[in-house]
Amino acid sequence: MSYTKVNADDVDPVSDGLRFLREPLECDRLGFSVLECEPGWEGMEHDHADEDHEEVHYLVEGSATVVVDGEEISMEPRDALRIAPDTTRRIRNGEAETTFVLAGAP
Repeated sequence: MSYTKVNADDVDPVSDGLRFLREPLECDRLGFSVLECEPGWEGMEHDHADEDHEEVHYLVEGSATVVVDGEEISMEPRDALRIAPDTTRRIRNGEAETTFVLAGAP
């Protein structure tokens, strides 16, 4: 089949509103996730060096801070942020709910 359609609400969240859509979409090379954050939520610091995946964080709604190698970057709706594979990142949510789309690939 040349396409796969999935509704994010039909995919069970794994932790704190993170829904991995890569497998349900049958993606071969692209990681694709939706992250819904409660007010004050903070993700864990991590990188994707082992997988050699760069990642793009796209903020759909709300406002948040992404800490990239210790630098705080403010995010507003429609902002997109590319992060290199070996760079650490952590999302810190603000006072309102936010929704991110996260895409990653080698």
